Amino acid sequence: MAVETTTEVKAIARYIRMSPRKVRRVLDQIRGLSYREALIVLEFMPYRACEPVLKLLRSAAANAEHNQGYDRADLVVSTAYADQGPTLKRFRPRAQGRAYQIRKPTCHITISVAPSAGDE
Repeated sequence: MAVETTTEVKAIARYIRMSPRKVRRVLDQIRGLSYREALIVLEFMPYRACEPVLKLLRSAAANAEHNQGYDRADLVVSTAYADQGPTLKRFRPRAQGRAYQIRKPTCHITISVAPSAGDE
């Protein structure tokens, strides 16, 4: 019985000034796609969250190529998730000397790529 080692290579972007819920909407679209398909999908999606996700996907592919020697054409987005980061708290002045709190959420995005199962 052979013990299989994990072949996933990941990249993490921390403290991205965006709601994790809005980032997850984008990540759900690319999870399971090939690297090239994911790039095309991200390029043409209208959401602001696509920019950091695209940058992170390219970073994960570069990590896989440089550290493990994988070919970018064979990579698949195996896992992609966004966790909540610390919330920046700000105050907005309101009428009669009051102040309302504004919460500016941040998130940590993780993307893992792995060689497609057909090549192993």
